[in-house]
Amino acid sequence: MAAQQQVRDAFVTLYGAEPEGVWSAPGRVNLIGEHTDYNDGFVMPFALPHTAVAAVSRREDGRLRLHSADVEGGVVDLALDDLAPESDSAWTAYPAGVVWALREAGHPVTGADVHLASTVPSGAGLSSSAALEVVVALALNDLYDLGLQRWQLARLCQRAENVYVGAPTGIMDQTASACCEAGHALFLDTRDLSQKQIPLDLAAEGMRLLVVDTQVKHAHSDGEYGKRRAGCEKGAALLGVDALRDIPYADLDAALERLGDEEEIRRLVRHVVTEDERVERVVSLLEEGDTRAVGPVLTQGHASLRDDFRISCPELDLVVDTALASGALGARMTGGGFGGSAIVLVEDTDVDTVTKAVVEAFAAADFTSPRVFEAVPSAGARRLV
Repeated sequence: MAAQQQVRDAFVTLYGAEPEGVWSAPGRVNLIGEHTDYNDGFVMPFALPHTAVAAVSRREDGRLRLHSADVEGGVVDLALDDLAPESDSAWTAYPAGVVWALREAGHPVTGADVHLASTVPSGAGLSSSAALEVVVALALNDLYDLGLQRWQLARLCQRAENVYVGAPTGIMDQTASACCEAGHALFLDTRDLSQKQIPLDLAAEGMRLLVVDTQVKHAHSDGEYGKRRAGCEKGAALLGVDALRDIPYADLDAALERLGDEEEIRRLVRHVVTEDERVERVVSLLEEGDTRAVGPVLTQGHASLRDDFRISCPELDLVVDTALASGALGARMTGGGFGGSAIVLVEDTDVDTVTKAVVEAFAAADFTSPRVFEAVPSAGARRLV
């Protein structure tokens, strides 16, 4: 309540009038299913309590005015007719890209005043950009009575990030922010966007899921993410399938053999196919009530991301190794990689022990001290006022 009031009050100070409404959209943490979304595969994110909050009003003069409480500087005033892909490298590209994508799709958006504030850690692999996109999309959908479904908003936000921002991300982050439900993880098939809400109440079973933000910043729009995606697409083409999702887990060895000496492509294919299988395994374990058995699957996922996809870093590996040595049930890096965050599944009784061990290990390695917090499955995007 305090956050939405602060955002509303700041909007009034900036723009001289009350906003027409206040909306929020969360960041997300991905339980399992990394780099599978752009391969038409399976993912399993849930929404965090950390959110982007936006106060928004319509305009009719073709102007988009943007302001963030989290970035130094005044109001950025843009002409809607001047919005063009990859014309903006600042934070404003995310909300402006959403407006561009809506208008490109034929929706009658004539302008907006927007003030934003976010508690989603930036660069931590927790989808701070998707939260910005989704909160603006939901606000404009409501204000302009566009009638778009949540999955459609997610698609438009993905288009904004892919085309306008120039980051080749999949559909998971935006769908998680738009569609997750409190107390659940979202089992999402990224090919047909079918969804299943899987109950996830770790506290009731005496467990916690910790997020360890390594404070190592990553940037999706740099080259490494794009290289992995291009490699996956090459692997699918060489194997004669539309996407790596189409390689059955049982046929993986035969598929790898067909790739011959394409060693880098073999590694990428092995990760994606095994990761899809891990997502399905976690869904089964949760539905069977065998939640503790999820831990080793998370750890297997980290090994695959580290050794086959090669997107981990020393800080992420140190979190995982230290947490496991201190009694964690399982741990893995989460998000796009090259920094960001790891998740650690622990018994209630081991939270302090594991947290202390990780912080001390970072100090001993002369790394920046990590930020550790509990990840509680929370509500997706919604209108607050």
